[in-house]
Amino acid sequence: MIDGPYFVLTVLGIIGTGLVAGVFCGFSTFVMRGLAALPPAQGVAAMQAVNVAAVTPAFMVVFVGSAVLCAVLAVVTFVLWPDRGAVELLVGSALYLFGSFGVTVAANVPRNDALARLKAGTPEAATYWPVYVSEWTTWNHVRTIASAAAALSYVLALT
Repeated sequence: MIDGPYFVLTVLGIIGTGLVAGVFCGFSTFVMRGLAALPPAQGVAAMQAVNVAAVTPAFMVVFVGSAVLCAVLAVVTFVLWPDRGAVELLVGSALYLFGSFGVTVAANVPRNDALARLKAGTPEAATYWPVYVSEWTTWNHVRTIASAAAALSYVLALT
């Protein structure tokens, strides 16, 4: 049975990965659709503004803090190896660390950086915009599913 501080860490893992899944889900289901419906110059400018606004302490604490928490849960699980929930805790940690945090670093951030280098309203930005929306959203779907699955895996570890 998972109890004490280990239980608290797991509950915090559920909350963190679930919150991140919700943010990513919002982007996948309506934010990117709304931005894609705008003329390219407006879509590019809006997404550039969103990318700057996203790097706030509040979001970064949840996003990066969840990654740190998942890493801690993985290490503690390997050290303590509880009678129940160990596999679920390790799967949840891997899903978030690789499928959410890792995909963000390897796929979404490089696309954001490429978009940031463009000036909205230029032919280059107009050409890149539909490619950006398609690729970024596809990888965001992966992040959404991985974060939600991590939260579910942590819940299953407690049952």
